[in-house]
Amino acid sequence: MFFQQVIDDIRGGHEDNARHLLSNLREPNETRLGYSKNRPKGAGIGEQQAEEIFVALSTSAAVRQGFITALQECELMIPGISHDKISDLTTNVLRGHLVEYTRSQCQLHDVAVQNVPIGAMFSTDTMQWEESYVDLPVWRNRPILLVPKAVVRYSPAYHHEKYHQHYVLSFLQARELANPRSDLVRLIRNDRKKTVRRVVWKKDLAERYPRTKEFLFEFSRNNPEILCDYRKDLERMEKTDDPSDVDAEDETILAEALAQVLQNTQRGTDHATPYHRLMIGIVEFIFYPKLMHPTKEEKIHEGRKRIDIVMENGAHEGIFDILPNVRRMPCAYVPLECKNYGREVGNPELDQLAGRFSVNRGKVGFLCCREFENRDLFIKRCRDTFTDDRGLVLPLDDATIIEYLDRIARGERNELERIWSDLVNEVWLN
Repeated sequence: MFFQQVIDDIRGGHEDNARHLLSNLREPNETRLGYSKNRPKGAGIGEQQAEEIFVALSTSAAVRQGFITALQECELMIPGISHDKISDLTTNVLRGHLVEYTRSQCQLHDVAVQNVPIGAMFSTDTMQWEESYVDLPVWRNRPILLVPKAVVRYSPAYHHEKYHQHYVLSFLQARELANPRSDLVRLIRNDRKKTVRRVVWKKDLAERYPRTKEFLFEFSRNNPEILCDYRKDLERMEKTDDPSDVDAEDETILAEALAQVLQNTQRGTDHATPYHRLMIGIVEFIFYPKLMHPTKEEKIHEGRKRIDIVMENGAHEGIFDILPNVRRMPCAYVPLECKNYGREVGNPELDQLAGRFSVNRGKVGFLCCREFENRDLFIKRCRDTFTDDRGLVLPLDDATIIEYLDRIARGERNELERIWSDLVNEVWLN
């Protein structure tokens, strides 16, 4: 909405308001995303650069003609606007949402916060910038904003160099090959096979069709289907369930550490709180990015009942996508009940979790416990619950969790999807 308002103001001749909207953009150091050491030194958006962005947008034919419809497409076609500027701009506009996310994470993990001033936040109600004091964690007298790792990446999605190399030049390559008079076609002879092959090198194409944003705009306007293909490919990429590359190097360390802490956590109701807190971190680590954004002690039935942990189902493939979309088992949210007993869990605990199910919340959940004296008997109880149409309860004891963590530590996270499917079928197929 922010970007569209800026574009509408530019196209409608309301340049003062467009400048005002851009004037509140600055380097968002609260997220600590970047490569600076010590004090952040990123090339963010200050007053001068905000003016440069305004000039770039207001003088762009792509904007004036309404060809660009999304902020990220500026990286493809507008000189002076790179992916780092788009990242800074996006963070500024989403600051209010990041504040809410940070506060929820601090509440989830019992992190101390302070009431501090924060940079201007954009309000979609007033379409203006608003300043206020908010509760945030503070480090070295500076507020911290957390960012969901699901939206963080090292490489930008929209990238004019990749668009030029893999889409534009590939299209032009095929067009030149189809042209019998093209002077870019080279003949490659194979004397052994006595064949001649026609080729067009991309390096020759790049010399004739340079990687400038002005050219990319003209090309995209004349060949909109190529830009459409690029958009669709990026949308498909966004819907994959690949783990975040942010954690790639640390996964082994984290998996081994979580397994060790779990094994050292004492059993019994007196130690229920440490176990509960630990399980929040463990299940988010194991099931990400299929299940995300855990909340603890979620209230239902007007506060008369609570759910220990609730995860959002964000799967686009695999068993957590198959359950709602193929097997018609609703699971927009997946509850987890944590039992730090030193004894066997049975029907009362299973019935408690089943009582948290509903069509809107979901009918799939995990019962987390330390161990089963008779796992086969508990699986039979889960089957009874499922057969009676009271939901799908899946067991998650220490041994199972440690197996999952061990797989991750060995670089076999992809194997978990198969294991989860087998666990579902163990209850489902009876």
